[in-house]
Amino acid sequence: MSAQAVASRYAKSLIDLSVEQNVLDTTLADVNTMESALDNGDLKNLLKSPIIKAEKKIEIFKALFGGKMGDLSTKFFDLVITKGREGILGEILASFKTQYNTLKGVSSILVTSASPISDEMLAGIKEKLALSSETMSQIDIETAVDPALIGGFTLELGDKLYDASVAHKLGQLRKEFANS
Repeated sequence: MSAQAVASRYAKSLIDLSVEQNVLDTTLADVNTMESALDNGDLKNLLKSPIIKAEKKIEIFKALFGGKMGDLSTKFFDLVITKGREGILGEILASFKTQYNTLKGVSSILVTSASPISDEMLAGIKEKLALSSETMSQIDIETAVDPALIGGFTLELGDKLYDASVAHKLGQLRKEFANS
């Protein structure tokens, strides 16, 4: 079974338990905390290390996060480590957030532009997306800046990418001239 399928199943279990115990928002906060912690290379290497035993990883985990996370989240992360799935913890967390957004009817969109986007333009993009059949009732837009785009923007919605950047258009022109 692929790592993505395993991660999705673990995330689904955590979502279901969180809903059942009425701690979904607390669990989301814990997932965000853990996701931020995984940005630390040392913690990521610790979790992926086959040399360090699961008991030691759990002990370190409790020292780092003990009392800072909900009971369900703590038990869940212990289970993930005990089952030897800590290597895909990042994928589990990402899958949890995707499933959470689906459950809450939120479309997460990443808009990347060559320069910062004005609030008016962002509102216009959000308005157009609200009319689209591709988005859910609530839209959460995150922005990023990438000067390599030269101009224009890219829009990521789930596994779909709309590329309206100058760099993309130039690439298309290069291919067209190369084929002529």
